[in-house]
Amino acid sequence: MSNGPAGHVARSTVRPNPETGRAAAIRTFLCTADGIPVDSVYDPGAVVYETSPDTPRSTSRDLVFVVAHGFTGDVDRPHVRRVAGVLRGYGAVVTFSFRGHGRSGGRSTVGDKEVLDLAAAVEWARGLGHTRVVTVGFSMGGSVVLRHAALHPGTTDAVVSVSAPARWYYRGTAPMRRLHWLVTRPEGRLVGRYGLRTRIHHRDWDPVPLSPVEAVPRIAPAPLLMVHGDRDGYFPLDHPRMLAEAAADHGELWIEPGMGHAEHAADEALLVRMGEWAAAKAG
Repeated sequence: MSNGPAGHVARSTVRPNPETGRAAAIRTFLCTADGIPVDSVYDPGAVVYETSPDTPRSTSRDLVFVVAHGFTGDVDRPHVRRVAGVLRGYGAVVTFSFRGHGRSGGRSTVGDKEVLDLAAAVEWARGLGHTRVVTVGFSMGGSVVLRHAALHPGTTDAVVSVSAPARWYYRGTAPMRRLHWLVTRPEGRLVGRYGLRTRIHHRDWDPVPLSPVEAVPRIAPAPLLMVHGDRDGYFPLDHPRMLAEAAADHGELWIEPGMGHAEHAADEALLVRMGEWAAAKAG
């Protein structure tokens, strides 16, 4: 595919709601700045006022969440759809598969070039008419939303990073040692391709991208929320604490008791709190 502008729509499918006639969803391939087709889904969210005795809320037509999944995830994974299903109670939702994941093209660079994928999704969300954009990332996606906000200031109105690393090349836990084997070894990349539907690039980073902890101070004045579980098996608590220290006064840190890692560990109550935070903070 030839290079095109971020957010360029290569192909789309619109499914109207038979009861309202309103477009229920759009699925398309976006073209990134370096020419990678990225499988993306837009859900316009609920448009009626929703209320319950415990959690009254209304959805916002101008607010959109752009969700960045973790490594080996994709737009069709149940945990990604679950996140989108909760956040659509507060606004529209864009989900997408990072390069090398699912039906997207290219190969994963494990957080480096993925910033271009997110940039295309954010630009698409803006082009659909949303004036407030919140990026929400998990694990690898959590590092990507931090770097995207730092490298593209003013394109997002708030940032939520969940279970993100603070620094690169961390191997201090068994899951991260396994992940490094998956990424760096030819046999590991074969497991990724055929066992995890994730195609991983064989080249090392050159240059090494801006680290999450270096990115965080550049995100201000956009509101920043960092969420981390105290039972995260991948990144211990020194990672979110480093990020929070780097964020200083413009960042908020939630340490979640009993929570593990990323989307799988984020329960509905936490996602609801994240949605409420974003709706209040994003402009």
